[in-house]
Amino acid sequence: MGEQGEPMAREAHGLGARAEGGEETRRLYLAKPRRIGRYERWVKPVLDRIAGIVLSIVTAPVVAVIALLIRTKMGAPVLFRQRRVGLHGREFVVYKFRTMAPDRRRGPSRPVEVERRVTHKSEHDPRHTPLGRVLRRWSLDELPQLWNVAKGEMSLVGPRPELPEIVARYEPWQHRRHEVKPGLTGLWQVSARGDKPMHEATELDIEYVENLSFLTDLKILLATPRAAFGSHKGA
Repeated sequence: MGEQGEPMAREAHGLGARAEGGEETRRLYLAKPRRIGRYERWVKPVLDRIAGIVLSIVTAPVVAVIALLIRTKMGAPVLFRQRRVGLHGREFVVYKFRTMAPDRRRGPSRPVEVERRVTHKSEHDPRHTPLGRVLRRWSLDELPQLWNVAKGEMSLVGPRPELPEIVARYEPWQHRRHEVKPGLTGLWQVSARGDKPMHEATELDIEYVENLSFLTDLKILLATPRAAFGSHKGA
């Protein structure tokens, strides 16, 4: 999101300073017990399930059109499935629309969807098809993740669901981000999206976990359209 990234993070969460605290901040994350409030324990899971089901129904026509376009222009498969790490370190399958060309060396049904290891996004990856670039630009490739929300595997707001091989290299303090469900959007997405280095994105995720509240979620949700449509970068 460029220059407006950090102001948006502060607007969405009123945080950010502690995320730059380095080793001192990381030790604090490990030593400080986290209090789980009523909103996180009871209200948020119910709201997520309801929102996931309702939004899946509302967006069904758009999902159907996108699926048809992918099948027509890119062939099968329409969906990209990948294992990610969720609540308490449990793995689950995340769903996205396929945005990359199939890997012909592995057969036409195996898409090449390789995450970058430095930042979370690669906007100029030659493997992205023209349709895929459009879907990523407007974050439409992530619409199927509403199914993950409806199933209770994800939340509307939370840390980014990460790859198991990346989590395997985590330091102990970084696992605190797994104390809540991963989210469709989150603090790092509305602050700098894919441009922020991965270690800084993890710190923002943990800042969210440490300060989770209804007001925080609401502010992040309200900031998400501006982040998705205001910067022409994938979520």
